[in-house]
Amino acid sequence: MGTGNLKEEIKSLVPELLIGVASVEDIPSEYLYPEIRKVKYPRAISLAYPLLPSVLETIENEPTLIYKHHYKVVNWLLDQAAHKIAYFLCKKGYDALPIAASQTVDWEVQRGHISHRFIAHKAGLGWIGKSGLLVNPQYGPRIRLATIFTSAPLEPDSPYEGECGDCKVCIEACPAGALSDNGYDKEKCLQQLKKFASKRGIGVLICGVCVKVCPVGRQE
Repeated sequence: MGTGNLKEEIKSLVPELLIGVASVEDIPSEYLYPEIRKVKYPRAISLAYPLLPSVLETIENEPTLIYKHHYKVVNWLLDQAAHKIAYFLCKKGYDALPIAASQTVDWEVQRGHISHRFIAHKAGLGWIGKSGLLVNPQYGPRIRLATIFTSAPLEPDSPYEGECGDCKVCIEACPAGALSDNGYDKEKCLQQLKKFASKRGIGVLICGVCVKVCPVGRQE
């Protein structure tokens, strides 16, 4: 079977997702937790699941309980999809290691096993915006991400070449004042997330303001 056919088979398993493939050798070690650097699979499959615009519209200047629940459900759906694809590849004779959509391995700096967004960029799903999030041309930053490392000889996609240009919408809307044209202040963002998490019923480190306001892919 050709690698192109295999990629199309993978996409057909989860048609509601966006899927891209990156070469692991193109991912700097700083984006991989030490445990993952030991994994020597040549390809990374990036999965993107869109968030519902109607849910994001419930956000004003802070996360809502509706958004919190949707965030968790979409992460769960992504993890289900990643495992479905991984088992499919294993049945084809390849190794496959799914990495959860939202799993923290270093609570001090809120770091996961990998940078899903950097891998998604390398896999052609979007660019890294001023918000620090992956911006997809169809959905903007209104997506959640997961990754599968695999030995399957899939053809890598080209990194997506895009940028935010002069847009400053997320910079002006950020409740933490953590965003600028030069990037984002991770510590300011984290402290604001902790404040939101302490609110009754939230309990997780989420915000959603910059996700909502980005004009890319926004449905009016």
